[in-house]
Amino acid sequence: MKLKKLAFAFAFTLLQTALFAQVRVIKGVITDSETKAGLPGVGILVVGTTTATTSDTSGAYTISVDGEGKKLIFSFVGYTNQTVDANKDVINITLAPNATLLGETVVTALGVSREKKSLGYATQEVSGDQLTPVKSGNFVNQISGKVAGVRVKNSGNMGGSTNIVIRGATSIVGNNQALFVVDGVPMNNDVTNGVNQQRGRSGFDFGSPIADLNPEDIESINVLKGAAATALYGSRAARGVVIVTTKKGKMLAAGGKRRYGVTLNSNLTMGTIDKSTFPTYQQKYGAGYGAFYDGGPTGPYFLMEDVKGDGSADDL
Repeated sequence: MKLKKLAFAFAFTLLQTALFAQVRVIKGVITDSETKAGLPGVGILVVGTTTATTSDTSGAYTISVDGEGKKLIFSFVGYTNQTVDANKDVINITLAPNATLLGETVVTALGVSREKKSLGYATQEVSGDQLTPVKSGNFVNQISGKVAGVRVKNSGNMGGSTNIVIRGATSIVGNNQALFVVDGVPMNNDVTNGVNQQRGRSGFDFGSPIADLNPEDIESINVLKGAAATALYGSRAARGVVIVTTKKGKMLAAGGKRRYGVTLNSNLTMGTIDKSTFPTYQQKYGAGYGAFYDGGPTGPYFLMEDVKGDGSADDL
């Protein structure tokens, strides 16, 4: 009996040792490849798990890894991510700056390109590739949901107008549409529909002027928000500015030769109307008007009380 208890205790001890041996603590220091200084706030994640940590002010870190064959990924804003095998107890990492992220430029007022990190005001860019995956008759509709603080509302009709309002309405009686600037040229996007067209009565919605711009020709869109960003365009830019930069001709290198390339895109949109969804109106009864009900073409309308329907006014 004692022998069985000893064997069980020995097996349990070996199992505990094996389990604890699978959990290892890895530590190290993360430095900049150029300055050799420690990088604080670097994110360290065990790939395939939720185990993560960050480096301290000197770039040092400590993380527990459970199991074999794991990998660690090191990520930091402005630096290239690095993934390594978690097969050592001490892993020192050197991260290199990502020149692409640090050198990102945007087009600001008057077509001037500046580094995004140097701007002192809010701006947001949308590339031309984000406008074309789903075709639309008006590229403004494609901005919806891609820029913070921008509300895009269209009429829902084919070729109908689209309103774009940045950071809410600024006037209760005037126009709240943003100013469009295409390659440095301001364009008016005011909707010219009359009162009846706006109220859905007679007439057609003729659409927005900016819809004439082909989305396939757009290289990038930069939305400027606030007075500091739009001051150079004056009072017309009080509602924000949408700067559109179109594509330019480029030389392509193919087979050791430089030549021009042409890209052709086409799109066809068709729409149908489901008449079953239309409201049903009765055409049998009406209020009546005019000389048929008041006894003469010159008399007052709607004042005759002929409840019996014999053609003469009843005594009340």
